[in-house]
Amino acid sequence: MSGVLSLVFTLAGTVLAIRVLVAKGYGQLIRDDGPTTHHTKRGTPTMGGTVIIVAASLAYLIAAFATEHFPTASGLLLLYLFVGLGAVGFVDDYIKIAKQRSLGLRSRAKMTGQIVVAISFGLLALQFPDERGQTPASHYLSFTRQWERWAIPTVLVILLFLVMIAGTSNAVNLTDGLDGLATGSATMVFGAYTIVNIWQNNQSCELTPGPACYEVRDPLDLAVLSAALTAACFGFLWWNASPAKIFMGDTGSLALGGAVAGMAILTRTELLLVILGGLFVAQTLSVMLQVGYFKVTGGKRMFRMAPLHHHFELKGWDEITVVIRFWIISGCCVAGGLGIFYAEWVAGA
Repeated sequence: MSGVLSLVFTLAGTVLAIRVLVAKGYGQLIRDDGPTTHHTKRGTPTMGGTVIIVAASLAYLIAAFATEHFPTASGLLLLYLFVGLGAVGFVDDYIKIAKQRSLGLRSRAKMTGQIVVAISFGLLALQFPDERGQTPASHYLSFTRQWERWAIPTVLVILLFLVMIAGTSNAVNLTDGLDGLATGSATMVFGAYTIVNIWQNNQSCELTPGPACYEVRDPLDLAVLSAALTAACFGFLWWNASPAKIFMGDTGSLALGGAVAGMAILTRTELLLVILGGLFVAQTLSVMLQVGYFKVTGGKRMFRMAPLHHHFELKGWDEITVVIRFWIISGCCVAGGLGIFYAEWVAGA
């Protein structure tokens, strides 16, 4: 129900959003230093991420109350992170449009907003134990499950959450540079987390105690929300695929990136995120390498342009070719991550 409602809300809501945004003249500004082929996109409606946020949130809440499986602490915290970072992105997008300034919020203000949301999420996620003493987030580091040998001090845990949330939200933001690239990649990652959550619920220590069971607080509720997120991205992709009729803007990319990081934290798969979100990691690394190489060599560039997708555009690849090939890479990363997750369970069982 959550997935179906989210898909319907996004497909229909995006049409309405396009009409409203076009009528108000809320179009995307294009950087002059980017690929010249992007100049034709100037004026395309942006802030479409608002539709994703509203559709996924409503679908999750309606499905929860309609089936009397009411939202849990984990689900509400992830929703808070998703909507909170979306609000930061919305302010950024609105400033770009209202002040006709392509960079939007100043970097310090934008980062401050991300820090406030991330730290408050982290502090709250370490509260609200259930009847078994499980809190939404953990003091232990995790790959496919938490390592219970060494507990991490609260300050370091919050710092880890901050780095993950800020890093992933900015990584998705960097990836959102070609029609449908970030949307399609996010669809696959949230689809993977839907499977992970369902598997963790079926093999939870509460339902099936054993050597390979999972200690996660609310895996079934997280599966409902991740299904809504998957469907919302899938529905938005209908209108965001090349040639895009609407862009998600920072409203969508920051929200989706935060939700990906939050899902990794709450499912105890923090380090597995590096594999599942491999495309986002590669995009971020390309920017870091470009900046570092530029400073070390006194002005030389490692890539023709960063993030990585622009490098291939400037090499002569068509935009749609870059998007599809990067989708394939993202799909391979997701398949690899799910394979590792399942193989670890088989080995443990």
